[in-house]
Amino acid sequence: MNRNLAETAALLSDPGRAEILTSLLGGMALPAGELARIANVAPQTASSHLAKLVQGQLLSVEQQGRHRYYRLADAEVAHAIEALLAIAPRVTTSKATVSARTDSGSITYARSCYTHLAGNVAVQFADAMQTRKLLVAKEGKLFLVTATGRRWLEDFGISIRDRDIHDRRFARCCLDWTERRHHIAGRLGSAILTRLRELKWIAPVRDSRAVRVTLEGQCKLADMLGVH
Repeated sequence: MNRNLAETAALLSDPGRAEILTSLLGGMALPAGELARIANVAPQTASSHLAKLVQGQLLSVEQQGRHRYYRLADAEVAHAIEALLAIAPRVTTSKATVSARTDSGSITYARSCYTHLAGNVAVQFADAMQTRKLLVAKEGKLFLVTATGRRWLEDFGISIRDRDIHDRRFARCCLDWTERRHHIAGRLGSAILTRLRELKWIAPVRDSRAVRVTLEGQCKLADMLGVH
């Protein structure tokens, strides 16, 4: 097991491979050519990186015509990368960095983290649900949905089954790498992100995994949870 850990850590140690992995946190599958451009490496180098990441079970690959599309292997890989980003040394904080945390359209303000919402808005969302006793943080980095929370979520358009309440994978605490506080991951986190998209309270930012909170979304989230 120690050897497997060392081999996985070695895959993450190369800056080019690290760029490839973080670029896929948005949940989209990207072709090799685009990943080479993102990592700022030659196509041959990118092919070598991608082969190693697939062999190491950090990426999966799908053939589409003449192109190969790569994505993170699963949500656990995304969760591990976000956790590593959270413990990485912070860059010296500047006024521009602080401003970006509350600027709609910036990756620190709101972004997709594989299948759930992350960033300042996501942390506010999780905090507000806990303040209102809709969620309770439990040991093991888990959230428990309360009876009040279940009714609130169902009114919001998210159905909760009895078995979901007792499923450890349903609502998880994910340490946000820009906020250093927890947002909601797991299937509940995915359901919240999907619902926000359905309501058009958030919208994608082109060529980025950042998302923009729409004007309607800003008003509704402020009314419902006091999220600004």
